[in-house]
Amino acid sequence: MPNPAADGRSARVGAAPGPSAGPVSWARPAPAARVPQPVDPGQVGEPGAARGGPAVVAFGGGHGLAASLSALRLLTDRLTAVVTVGDDGGSSGRLRAELGALPPGDLRMALAALAGADPWSRSWADVFQLRFGGAGPLAGHALGNLVLAALAEQVGSPVAALELAAELLGVRGRVLPLSEESIDIVAEVAGLDRADPAATRLVRGQVAVATTSGTVCEVRVEPDDPRACPQACAAVEAADWLVLGPGSLYTSMLPHLLVPEMHKTISGSPARRLVVLNLVAQPGETEGFTPEAHLRVLARHAAGLTVDVVLADPAAVPDPGALATAAAELGARLHLAPVRAPEAPGTHDPALLASAFAAVFATYGATPPGSAEVPAALVTLTRASSLATRGPGAEAGAPDPRVTARDLKE
Repeated sequence: MPNPAADGRSARVGAAPGPSAGPVSWARPAPAARVPQPVDPGQVGEPGAARGGPAVVAFGGGHGLAASLSALRLLTDRLTAVVTVGDDGGSSGRLRAELGALPPGDLRMALAALAGADPWSRSWADVFQLRFGGAGPLAGHALGNLVLAALAEQVGSPVAALELAAELLGVRGRVLPLSEESIDIVAEVAGLDRADPAATRLVRGQVAVATTSGTVCEVRVEPDDPRACPQACAAVEAADWLVLGPGSLYTSMLPHLLVPEMHKTISGSPARRLVVLNLVAQPGETEGFTPEAHLRVLARHAAGLTVDVVLADPAAVPDPGALATAAAELGARLHLAPVRAPEAPGTHDPALLASAFAAVFATYGATPPGSAEVPAALVTLTRASSLATRGPGAEAGAPDPRVTARDLKE
């Protein structure tokens, strides 16, 4: 662990260090005032280097949201993550069942994705991500999950607990839950009855829905009208951009739109709305889905929702015309840009995704949302940028479907 005094932090409060000095308090220096600046697509910085930029709220959970945050932090420090709270598996599920805690795994991952770039912050982020092994009671728990559960119990508020953890990790931005009460994902699934493949059954719980062998037809949350986190709603109302995805369609993306208060806030916000599509279909949850099928599921579950831009990797879009038409049905333009990681074609590369975000913000940021009619097949293609040259190209091989599956240990 880095010495806080060695990198500019105060190592004491009050008397000089010594046996009688009392408890040691480590404090960060107050941050300098920042003036928001527009994003220049050619100036994507290092983590924590962005100053100002557009106010962005990113929705999701798990690895998809972490990928989005890792890219967005290169462009702006006016960044809020709104995290789904339906996880019922692994460490999160155990803490939820045993303590009644808000499932902390996805919240922990968002905090780690936004942790400061200095050694102190990175060390704490690594500690939060540490997962205990062995066969004892702590086996499988991530330390950060335990800390978040303990903080929430101590201060009586998951939002206050997240603020304390964010301070410890030097988070650039803010992490908030979708709701301060846990929700359950409930799906109608077909194909589970061999005698009657068209019959549907109710499948309850995020893990069960994400791993079902059947076809998800509809999904809802229980309770059906949980209160949305007030701070999250306020961030949405003040945002310039709302970013949904990438991530598991039914268990990470849709829950935000299935909470009525948040759906209403998103739909009524003056912010522009951007949907980021996955690179591959997720086995079980969206197996066999085309990119345009993802958008139509989104539209079916979120009545009245309009979108300004749909972002996709051209290598993951077999039929750009069909996808552009589906995007236009939501009121959106399709923006194609290389965002796949060369070493893992099923995952988003943070630098490439940041470059694509910057291009979208610069291209569409000047036009008021919904101010112009969207042609049925309007496609913008980002062929190259200062970072896009790192894209995988045609030789990258077939995407690995495993990388989009939710980590059930969270």
